[in-house]
Amino acid sequence: MNPADARAEETLAMERVLTATQRVKTAFTSLQSQFPPDGDGRPSQFALQTFDAALQELEDAQAAFDDLLNDLLDGNR
Repeated sequence: MNPADARAEETLAMERVLTATQRVKTAFTSLQSQFPPDGDGRPSQFALQTFDAALQELEDAQAAFDDLLNDLLDGNR
C-alpha cells in the first residue's frame, strides 16, 4: 500500500470513530429524553435498540482503529 492510500485508510478509520461517537451521543440524548422530567421513564424499544446499535458501531470502529494503530506501531504499515 502506498503512503497516500495508507493515509486515506487511516483518515477513514478516524472518521468512522468520530461518526460513531456522534451517533452514540444522539441516541443517548434521545433515550435520555424519555426519562423524567421530560418523559415517563419507560424508553421505547426503538430508542433502546438505536442506542445499542450505536454503541456496537462505536465498539467496532474503535476495534478497527486499534488494529490499524497497532499495525502502525509494529511497523506493518
